[in-house]
Amino acid sequence: MQTNFTDRQLENPDFRRSNDILRACVHCGFCTATCPTYQILGDELDSPRGRIYLIKDMLENERPADKKTVLHIDRCLSCLACMTTCPSGVHYMHLVDHAREYIEKTYRRPPGERLLRGLLAAVLPRPTLFRLALLGAKLAAPLSGLVPSERLRAMLALAPKDIPPVSRYDDPQVFAANGERKMRVCLMTGCAQRALNTNINDATIRLLRRLGCEVVVAKGAGCCGALAHHMGKSKSSRRSASRNVAAWKREHESCGIDAVAINASGCGTTIKDYGHMLRDTPQADDAAMVAGMARDITEILPGLEFPKLPKRNMRIAYHAACSLQHGQKIKSQPKELLEKAGFEIVEPADSHLCCGSAGTYNLMQPAISAELQSRKVHELENCRPDAIAAGNIGCMIQIASGTRIPVVHTVELLDWATGGPKPETLGSAG
Repeated sequence: MQTNFTDRQLENPDFRRSNDILRACVHCGFCTATCPTYQILGDELDSPRGRIYLIKDMLENERPADKKTVLHIDRCLSCLACMTTCPSGVHYMHLVDHAREYIEKTYRRPPGERLLRGLLAAVLPRPTLFRLALLGAKLAAPLSGLVPSERLRAMLALAPKDIPPVSRYDDPQVFAANGERKMRVCLMTGCAQRALNTNINDATIRLLRRLGCEVVVAKGAGCCGALAHHMGKSKSSRRSASRNVAAWKREHESCGIDAVAINASGCGTTIKDYGHMLRDTPQADDAAMVAGMARDITEILPGLEFPKLPKRNMRIAYHAACSLQHGQKIKSQPKELLEKAGFEIVEPADSHLCCGSAGTYNLMQPAISAELQSRKVHELENCRPDAIAAGNIGCMIQIASGTRIPVVHTVELLDWATGGPKPETLGSAG
């Protein structure tokens, strides 16, 4: 694609990066075949190719974002299926991230929308505040039919019926390996996950220790910054990234770590991009180091010689989170580990398409999200599984709100298979 950025514009690293990305696009349209919003809406401007044209025009002319551009950029899930499909290697993620940051700086949203986005960015990354919000949503849920706002109704619908107690496993501390130590890792405990499902981190720590891994919950580490990042709130997201980089660097310099273990794939995609996010800061080298050490839990387990276990009579439908399969290109490892643990694994049709969660997307774009959820749940239920497994808390909440089939994290099943407790969600299943 031909671009017309000025020399002055190209002095800005964000514009320079976007220029390189835009010039890689050859207008082929392959991306439209795997774009969830294009599949639903059928509008070229709701495809990656259409959004690329809108972004190009906005950035080249350095004009404030208009309502039309914002509408179509806001509808993008950032599922990154287009990047998996693109034969030209267009790095759409960095381009749409730049566009969102630019929109945040140049477009004034309606007051209600500004308030909602500000609340989400302030509450979700803080587990204590998020727990209070969940409690409020739980109390208000019976009155959801009286709520006029579609977005507020979506929030109430997604709120869990039971809020788990705080897990002390999430406090800064060191968990010794059981037996000989093979690895030492820092665990990314996350933020929303600590309020929504404490079993995931608990199961991760038990499993890693059982396989000979010393696990560190580093002091000072917290939210990865993804939620704010995808709303264009770059200052907030970079602050989160900076804190994590500093915390994990301290731990690495103190006693050494082999990896940063991540069990929420949405966080993993962001942390692996810290080198880009902080490239023009004094922490650039440290951020690149941390990004290079970041590993999804399913990338770490094979190196710990995960055992092959007897077959068990349990059929698991595996949901591939977009942030895992498209954002991190991790496709086979989770399924192989589950099969090695003795489970029968099946995959739904159109497994490359998003479930509609996408961070705060299901709250900001509830109608499109609900359609994607319906399609995903239909295909998963068609597999007739005993349970559904996923590697991302957002996907788990989204899918669970649309089906009665138990939804569990991949690591919960692996922990159970190797001697841990049965996941509470499974009930009598298995």
